[in-house]
Amino acid sequence: MKKLQIKIPLLLPEVPDEKDQCVQKLIQQLENKEGLEKVHVADETDNGVPQLCFHYNPELITIDQIQKLAKRTGASIIDKYGHRLIEVEGIRHTRHARKIEEALNRLDGVLQSAVSASGMIGLEFETAKINDEKILTVLRKEGLDILSTEVEVERYIKKTHEAEKGEEQKEEADKEHEHEEGEDHEHSHGGIFGKNTELIFSIICGALLGIGFGLSYVEAVPSWVSLALYIGAYFFGGYFTAKEAIQTVAKGGFEIDFLMLVAAIGAAILGEWAEGALLLFLFSMGHALEHYAMNKARKSIAALADLAPKTALVKRNGKTEEVGIEELSIGDIIVVKPNSKISADGVIVSGTSSVNQAPITGESVPVDKEPVDNPDKDWSQEKDIKDENRAFSGTINGNNTLEIKVIKVAKDSTLSRLVKLVNEAQTQKSPTQRLTDKFEKYFVPSVLVLVVILNFAFLVLDETFSESFYRAMAVLVAASPCALAIATPSAVLSGVARAAKGGVLIKGGRPLEDLGVLTALAFDKTGTLTEGKPKLTKVVALGDVKEDELLKIAIAVESLSDHPLAKAVVRDGKERLKGADVPDAKDLEAVLGKGIKATLGNDKVYIGNLDLFESLDDKKPSKETEEKVKSLESEGNTTMLIRQNDKYIGIIALMDTPRKEAKNTLEQLKKLGIKRMIMLTGDNQKVADAVAKEIGLTDAWGSLLPEEKVEAIKELKEKESKVAMVGDGVNDAPAMANSTVGIAMGAAGSDVALETADIALMADKLETLPFAIGLSRKAKGIIRQNLWVSLGIVALLIPATVFGFANIGIAVLIHEGSTLVVVFNALRLLAYKK
Repeated sequence: MKKLQIKIPLLLPEVPDEKDQCVQKLIQQLENKEGLEKVHVADETDNGVPQLCFHYNPELITIDQIQKLAKRTGASIIDKYGHRLIEVEGIRHTRHARKIEEALNRLDGVLQSAVSASGMIGLEFETAKINDEKILTVLRKEGLDILSTEVEVERYIKKTHEAEKGEEQKEEADKEHEHEEGEDHEHSHGGIFGKNTELIFSIICGALLGIGFGLSYVEAVPSWVSLALYIGAYFFGGYFTAKEAIQTVAKGGFEIDFLMLVAAIGAAILGEWAEGALLLFLFSMGHALEHYAMNKARKSIAALADLAPKTALVKRNGKTEEVGIEELSIGDIIVVKPNSKISADGVIVSGTSSVNQAPITGESVPVDKEPVDNPDKDWSQEKDIKDENRAFSGTINGNNTLEIKVIKVAKDSTLSRLVKLVNEAQTQKSPTQRLTDKFEKYFVPSVLVLVVILNFAFLVLDETFSESFYRAMAVLVAASPCALAIATPSAVLSGVARAAKGGVLIKGGRPLEDLGVLTALAFDKTGTLTEGKPKLTKVVALGDVKEDELLKIAIAVESLSDHPLAKAVVRDGKERLKGADVPDAKDLEAVLGKGIKATLGNDKVYIGNLDLFESLDDKKPSKETEEKVKSLESEGNTTMLIRQNDKYIGIIALMDTPRKEAKNTLEQLKKLGIKRMIMLTGDNQKVADAVAKEIGLTDAWGSLLPEEKVEAIKELKEKESKVAMVGDGVNDAPAMANSTVGIAMGAAGSDVALETADIALMADKLETLPFAIGLSRKAKGIIRQNLWVSLGIVALLIPATVFGFANIGIAVLIHEGSTLVVVFNALRLLAYKK
């Protein structure tokens, strides 16, 4: 397992030295994070400043994640380590991506790089050793065009805007292609036919091959005509293959393209020009179609950025003017006309309408929006904004005009962050991809050894050298692991793209694969399985008191309190009374953790739990009343006993009720193969058991403190090997960090949840979870199918070519066919239905 050590200066305010207790607490907190194997104080200091040394597994945690974690826990590494997400053009296929990744990893100062065939490059580097300029120079030398070094929505919008202006786009392109002095100018700009040059060259190769092969059967046509056409086919079919092979070999590397080129040249030496041309035609066509298929998945992701409108109508100085969205500031009021896109994140300050939030949250039904109570308030710092008041950039307004107060600038909008995180996800390799990469490192050299040995088969077999050489070339073609190289990346890219379209952000291949196999889910209770808001469930009048009279007394007293349970009594009680007059109480006194007392008219009213009346005086409730209270509590209710002077007049019960969709969702999860569903909650065990029984959970663990939830997750991981934690991504972030996969609900309204979760459900809807798990299981299945196809074909073709059952033509046909089968099988994920 690869381990890296990075040293981080401790920046803990008011801490004298590394022996301080705070440093040990910091280390303990950091060591809880999965992927960090060891954290300790380094032996040497940096100019007297103590340093932290991290031993981490880059397959489980990135430096960027360590930065955020360390920043939150008191260590600063931002100045020492850089993180970049760069979008490029010119990566032709997965093997090309790997070649660029290897070139970047060889650079001094680059700690880790991940390159996706879709054109996304993720980099982590030491700023003291290498800077952006050097990295971009290397990428340009690799023949890539730099599209963006900051992948944000504005970049896409700006590009589209400039395309409309014509000349401005040319200026932007010129800026992007400025070269440093002495830099290699041999860019891959797509060739003479633009981006489709490779495909067109392949078609020309096929046409020349077909004509040449046909003319070889016409006696009147000299043989040199067919030969000339075959040579032309070699040029067009082998141009990109040769270019890549030469570049790789010149740098001391080795690629599959080189194997194909050697095989084609070998066929020509043996006089089998048609077979060599067929090999190059199918190989180049396979590459071109592979590139097309990967671009299809990439465009599905890029379409997210196109959701954002380019301009906004903003109200300034009593006038409405149109401005670019990058010019919007926090506090601006924008006007959104009917059936048009909302151009910024904000709160509704005027107008009511239904908004289609499907582009961001995946919700199929439009959400009714209404204005906030206080339009003049600074809502940009408000954490808890109701869904009916909040608007997201990229969503679509209904039939009425809305006025929205901007709470986030364009680059920080939910949509912008979503696009950035989805693009980062493309560069995150899955465990299967890492395994196949390791396999190929040993497999390719083994094939080369076998090919060299087969060249000398004529020494032990009754055949000529040319026949042995031909067999060796056929094996070379058969053993090239092209399909294997793209089997996993194509499925991960398609899965991430489909999930994003459905309002689910999956951060790369690891969570996608893990979610596809795990069988245990842990849920936070409040706000995840339940509504997160207590509701009045029972009103029990005692003696000759009527229910309405009891409610009026309770509402009168509770309206003086700002406790969440008091607010629920007032809200739901008034709804039950349907507008009836409620008297005014006064002189509220709170008894911490037990209840309240107040004066209503000439009466003293006490409302609280049994503990309040145990310690109040000797006027205790009857056994029958106590039993009623305990019975309601055993059903999961929080109870309040009400006493007027010396008389007990009633009981009111509240409960954080389960979400309506919870039971049905859990049933769907069982059908998908989830065997254990555990609720982790701070509520007492009786409440936990009552909720679990109502919605169909397998386990309920109650009375847990936040740190005990972390221990519970660790215990579950030991028993189940893999477990996902579902919550809001904020209060349960520590438990999520220790789970195999952290799943946050309602992430569209929470920046913290977007950052901390492995998988973010953009809508606050539990019913999105089966879609995410179903898609992950489908993706895992497709990855498995792709591996069987790619490895199975190689296992079939190698013996077939060794024993002479298949020639080069058949080998390359099946070989390239398997590559296309694998890619188009992965693209099926884009059509996955909920």
